Amino acid sequence: MNDDQIKGKAKDIGGKIQEGFGKAVGSSEQQAKGLSKQVEGKVQEKAGDLKDVVDKGNR
Repeated sequence: MNDDQIKGKAKDIGGKIQEGFGKAVGSSEQQAKGLSKQVEGKVQEKAGDLKDVVDKGNR
């Protein structure tokens, strides 16, 4: 695992927590922010996956 995969996964998990908190307190703003973080995290994680593929191909 590289840094992008780790950071992306952390953002995804943080976003899920934030979304759940938003649901619990009835805040659609927090839910939206949480979903946004999840998407950002998944994109970063996929970028890390791509880096791994490129790195393995260059070996």
